[in-house]
Amino acid sequence: MDDAIVALRAFNRFTTRFAGALDAHYLDSDLSLTEARLLYEIAQRDAPLASELQAELDLDAGYVSRILRRFQTKGWITRGKGEDARRRPISLTAKGRTAFAALDTRSRAKVAPYVERLGAADRDTLVVAMAAIAGLLGGGDAPWHIRTFRAGDLALIASRQSILYESYGWGRPMEILQGEVTTAFLRDFKPGREQCWVAERAGMMAGAVFLCDAGDDVGQLRLLHVETWARGLGIGSALVAECVKFARLAGYETIRLWTHTVLASARRIYEGQGFRIVSTEVHDEFGKPEQGEIWELDLAPVTAPGS
Repeated sequence: MDDAIVALRAFNRFTTRFAGALDAHYLDSDLSLTEARLLYEIAQRDAPLASELQAELDLDAGYVSRILRRFQTKGWITRGKGEDARRRPISLTAKGRTAFAALDTRSRAKVAPYVERLGAADRDTLVVAMAAIAGLLGGGDAPWHIRTFRAGDLALIASRQSILYESYGWGRPMEILQGEVTTAFLRDFKPGREQCWVAERAGMMAGAVFLCDAGDDVGQLRLLHVETWARGLGIGSALVAECVKFARLAGYETIRLWTHTVLASARRIYEGQGFRIVSTEVHDEFGKPEQGEIWELDLAPVTAPGS
């Protein structure tokens, strides 16, 4: 943890310097960084209240009031009617919109040279990395979505699976298995019969799952995982639900999966989706005795009595 704290503090010092947060006159204007940010928030919102701005930026109410009075003196904002000063809607005047536009232009001009010198791939990496930082440090507000796999995903899935399962002592044999499964999936991929889904949150892979053709109208659910930082959001259940929906549309009669008794969270997801254990067996494929379980979900259409 100490390494992460040191790295985060160093990153904060870099971003503070990069953004000019310590400059008395932000972007050569007569505004501080806080004042410029407050002006930005007013410009982006529809008649916000002072209390909303204060809460969004986590600022002292008196400090916000003083800045707003300064903006009003400059003729940048107007205040509507309200029960008190903090409940009066705020709007930019034409003069205020001009001031904001000038500041916004200077901000883009400062950042543009750093972005322009990057190649397209590096720009994509930058965007994802910034989203990842915001998502990891910003709590549970970042939305997530599920998509199908794309280039590079399967190698990352194999890597993350191997790392996540390392805590169970499964080591190299598990890593070999992950590589074999993902390689075979790519090599023998059957469109319409097989699929891999990836959950993304804040630009990062938050989890994944596969459905493979096991033959005899059986679909095999494989390699379900959810990153530790993304658990509790319903991602695992949503990924399994995608497998079930796809399997029904593809015409499979059964979905089968192999898991282990020790993986309690995954087992709860499978049970919640209607899977049931059909067999158990202790094995030592990962270097130590472990109880494996075969689970199945019957997808055969239910026939009404007497039909």
